Amino acid sequence: MKKMPTVLGIVLGIILLAILGFAVYKFYFAKNSTNSNSETGFSYLNATYTIDGSKVTLKNGLSEIPAAPGSASKIITRYFGNEVRADFNGDGREDIAFLLTQQTGGTGTFYYVVAALNTVNGYAGSEGFFLGDRIAPQTTEIDSGKTALGTNRQNVIVVNYAVRMPGEPFSIQPSLGKSIWLKLDPVTMKFGEVAQNFEGESK
Repeated sequence: MKKMPTVLGIVLGIILLAILGFAVYKFYFAKNSTNSNSETGFSYLNATYTIDGSKVTLKNGLSEIPAAPGSASKIITRYFGNEVRADFNGDGREDIAFLLTQQTGGTGTFYYVVAALNTVNGYAGSEGFFLGDRIAPQTTEIDSGKTALGTNRQNVIVVNYAVRMPGEPFSIQPSLGKSIWLKLDPVTMKFGEVAQNFEGESK
């Protein structure tokens, strides 16, 4: 009879230790999961995009990598802005598209359109669509209507920007307005240009 309290105490002690261990594990796991998520795409500013065939992973909207092994020159990829939001893949989640700039060590500043799909596993970055060098971005919009001919142009991204006149040097400020219509293929994660004509038709 005297052994019962001892056995019961041991069992209760094991249960309490198990509960405490589980609580510590959950706290540690949650803390480290949060830190990991911020590095692996749970923000579109920390996602990975493809620029000219190379993977670029942003950290708080910025990537700096050596232009070549041992080189002091860096390839700098940076979040620019001009965000638009829409459900690009029809999964009920709001996705985002925006502009990135990239400097490769020379005088050029190259502009790209990218998108990030908001998935259950985090943001999946697209391949960048090249707009131009040292352009002047204006506005970016979503065109989700239909043409007069009934052609569906849902979630078409309209990027408005200015370029230089043919033959003008880069020292001249861009002044020629230009618009491009883009649509993301959520399977290939690439943008395709949407054709347009004077009747407003998109194909």
